[in-house]
Amino acid sequence: MHNSDNVQVGARVLILEPAYVAGKTGVVFCPEQLSDDKPSERWLIKVDDENILVSLTRNEFRVID
Repeated sequence: MHNSDNVQVGARVLILEPAYVAGKTGVVFCPEQLSDDKPSERWLIKVDDENILVSLTRNEFRVID
């Protein structure tokens, strides 16, 4: 499992920003990778009860597990 700042793939999170998904919960899907295969500072989060993935920085969500 990828681990950075206590974030693990599969962890439950509370989304803090952006406004259109703030307050919703989700699951960490994976760390985002750039097109040159380098890791970015962002995480892909699957939003519960929505059919969307959002790309968030570490300060835009909080791990709740």
